[in-house]
Amino acid sequence: MFKHFKESIFVTIFGFIAAYFWAEHIMPSSGLKILFVTFFLAILEVTLSFDNAVVNALILEKMTPKWQHRFLTWGILVAVFGMRFLFPVMIVSIFSKLSLIKTIHLALEDVNRYTHYLHIAHAPLVAFGGAFLMMVGLEFFFNENKNPWIKPFEEKLVNLNIKYLDIAFTVACIALVQYALPLDIRFNVVISGLIGIITYLIVKFLCGILEKSQQKTISDNVKGAATGGFMMFLYLELIDASFSLDGVLGSFAISKDIIIITIGLAIGAMFVRSLTLLLVEKKTLKTYVYLSSGAHYAILALSVIMFISTFHELPEIVTGSLGLLFVGSSFISSLIENKKHNNEIHIK
Repeated sequence: MFKHFKESIFVTIFGFIAAYFWAEHIMPSSGLKILFVTFFLAILEVTLSFDNAVVNALILEKMTPKWQHRFLTWGILVAVFGMRFLFPVMIVSIFSKLSLIKTIHLALEDVNRYTHYLHIAHAPLVAFGGAFLMMVGLEFFFNENKNPWIKPFEEKLVNLNIKYLDIAFTVACIALVQYALPLDIRFNVVISGLIGIITYLIVKFLCGILEKSQQKTISDNVKGAATGGFMMFLYLELIDASFSLDGVLGSFAISKDIIIITIGLAIGAMFVRSLTLLLVEKKTLKTYVYLSSGAHYAILALSVIMFISTFHELPEIVTGSLGLLFVGSSFISSLIENKKHNNEIHIK
């Protein structure tokens, strides 16, 4: 197991050293306090993203070893530098109408003003993420669920067979949410939510086309396989981005220092990547068959929380607890099912 987490341990050690010296540079004698904040941010990220690791593993299993490696290398750069640092800076840059360089300077020198602009962007951002993740969860329960966990309920969902029901349900949620919002942000939230749905549909459609192309050409067309792999890679990055929105935005309630936030969330993101790799290599999702359902229940719960947070902030502990509850319960149910199956084989 150590081989899967050695890079994460290295990043943790390096991150703690960097956080300590950065804190001492900004405010002498604050190093130990900032180390605790960094550790807390890392735990927050892992807690919020545990179900993300399960979903990542589900998709990663379908990818070639080359693209699995790229997701775990290139993907971590996108996840850490892109989503945990550059993405919130770009959002603030858009809303503040400042250049990217000036916005980075703002994040480092005028934290209160930077946080103010990020707060303005909060509702549209989580509406996008909530809509995207709701589509991911509903698509699984309506069309992809092969091993129902809560059988009477999940089997009914699969058997509904109503076209575009996932889209209709998500649009209905967006429509309900907008009634609870102030008039000045309703339009932005609705548009962001619809963009989340459209983004999911486009990426999923392209993944489907290129996956079929990959199956036909993988034996004699290396380029085709790579293209299909790229779309799956893009799909994974979008899911990861949607998952990370809650943690990135919530982290500003713990620290206002964007460097410390980036370091803490980067450590957490590395452990999530390591956990994903472990799940894939150990074929955990085939052994514990209900984990997929549990992770997608957690996704739906997170999407609902994101919609609610457009008008009412919820503590991050709620999001993390729900994710762990669903994934943990489905894991225990899988253990019970495996034991029952083994006993039946032994009796025969």
